[in-house]
Amino acid sequence: MTTEQDVARHYSHGALERTILDALRSSGKDIDKLQPSDLSAADEFHLGWKAATAELANDLALSPGMRLLDIGSGIGGPARYFAEQHDANVVGVDLTEEFVAVANALTARCGLSDRASFVPASALSLPFKDGAFDRATLIHVGMNIADKAGAIREVHRVLRQDGIFAVYDIMRMGDGELSYPMPWAETNATSFVETPDTYRRLLKDAGFVIEAERNRREMALELNRKMREDIAKNGPSPLGMHIVMGPAAGVRMGNLMTALSAGTIAPIQMLARKR
Repeated sequence: MTTEQDVARHYSHGALERTILDALRSSGKDIDKLQPSDLSAADEFHLGWKAATAELANDLALSPGMRLLDIGSGIGGPARYFAEQHDANVVGVDLTEEFVAVANALTARCGLSDRASFVPASALSLPFKDGAFDRATLIHVGMNIADKAGAIREVHRVLRQDGIFAVYDIMRMGDGELSYPMPWAETNATSFVETPDTYRRLLKDAGFVIEAERNRREMALELNRKMREDIAKNGPSPLGMHIVMGPAAGVRMGNLMTALSAGTIAPIQMLARKR
C-alpha cells in the first residue's frame, strides 16, 4: 500500500454522510435546507477553525468569480465558505473518495453546487491545465505530503501568473517528539511535519515569492480554550470534530494541543505569489 493510500484510509469513515446528517437532525436542522454555517462545527478541520478560514479568505483578497483550488479539501468547509461569502468558483481535490462524495453531497444541500465542486485527486498530479486558477489553498494538508516539493511545483503550474498560493499548515517549531495519534495520522509513518524554513525554501525553489507569513498559535490556543469552556458549560454538541475523527478524537486533539501548548508545533500561514 502506498503512502497516499494509507492517508486516504486514515480519513475514511464508512458512513460519514449519514453520521453528519443524523447529528444535524439531532441539532434541529432541516437537512434539506442547510446553510454552510450549520456544518462549521465539523467541516473546518484545522486549527483556528472557521475564524482562520475567514481571515485566510480576506488575506487572499478573494473577489466574485475568482477561480480557487482547495487542495486537500476534506468535506468542503473552507471551499463552501469561499463560495458563499466571496462568490468564488472553487474546486476542491482530496485523496479520500468518501470525503469527496460527502463534500459534494453537503454542498448540494447548501445550494452551492454551482460555485463549489470536488474531485478525487492527488496534490502530486493535479488534473488541471496550466494557469487554470487565480488562487490555491493548502489547509492543514502538508503534514500528510512527503513530497512537498512535488506538490508545490504542481500548484505553481496550475496557478496563473501572479496567482497566490496560501499555505496554512501545522509546522515544526521546536524540538521534541510528537505523540500519536494526531488528527492527521495514526503514527509517524504518514506524518511529515516540516519547519517553516523548509516551506520557505521549497516555495522559493518552485518559483514563488513569499509576501506574508503569520503564526496563528495564540489564536488557536485561545479558541480552543473558549471551546472547552463552552463544552463544560453547555455540554458537547452533536456535531463536532469527533464526527470526522471518530472515537479517538479526544486523544488526537489532546496530543495536538499538548504539542501546540509546548511550542513544538504551530499553525503557520504563508502567502506566496507565482512569479
